[in-house]
Amino acid sequence: MARALVFDVNETLLDLSVLREPFARAFGEPPPLGEWFARLLHASLVSTLTDAYEDFGALAGKALEAVAARRGVEVGEREREEVVATMRSLPPHREVPGALERLRAAGFPLATLTNSPPAMARAQLEHAGIAGLFDHVLSVEEVRRYKPAPEPYRMAAERLGLPPSEVRLVAAHDWDVWGALRAGCRGAYVARTPGPFSFGEPPDVVGPDLASVADAILAADRP
Repeated sequence: MARALVFDVNETLLDLSVLREPFARAFGEPPPLGEWFARLLHASLVSTLTDAYEDFGALAGKALEAVAARRGVEVGEREREEVVATMRSLPPHREVPGALERLRAAGFPLATLTNSPPAMARAQLEHAGIAGLFDHVLSVEEVRRYKPAPEPYRMAAERLGLPPSEVRLVAAHDWDVWGALRAGCRGAYVARTPGPFSFGEPPDVVGPDLASVADAILAADRP
């Protein structure tokens, strides 16, 4: 049984779709948001595998430059700043505050674990109005290894004072949930986009949004 819950931030709690507007202004339609995010994740994986940690914000900037170069578009400082400002001000998905409040009321310690730097994560959670629901705001920066490497998940469990087997990672990315499972944690998959869980066996908790995932967690793990 899980005794604490750890949440990914971007897309799990916060809605990335608002980034479409600054990307559309910089690149035109359709905005290459998915291509940029995929390049950013690829860069973070290479950074971890080659033991060459670099700040996630710096990697995001380089991924933006790569997309611009491929499309023959010049992205200036103004466009860069607009993307960063939007990242800091992402809204929560509609059901997120209520789901978190129910889980906290049930007695679960709550934490976030993100690839973003700590200052960025705190700014995002504060703007979304949900920072006060979390006991810890954790970043991979502490171990200088990006998810889904095992070190971030084990660090989160250590900070919560629990073995990994008593911590459940909640994420909207199947690779993130799989990383947590392989690190010895439990997992919960928020399947916001259609398609199967792509890695091995899915976790015991799966739902289309955080409200349904919270219901399943309360049924499986209520303290």
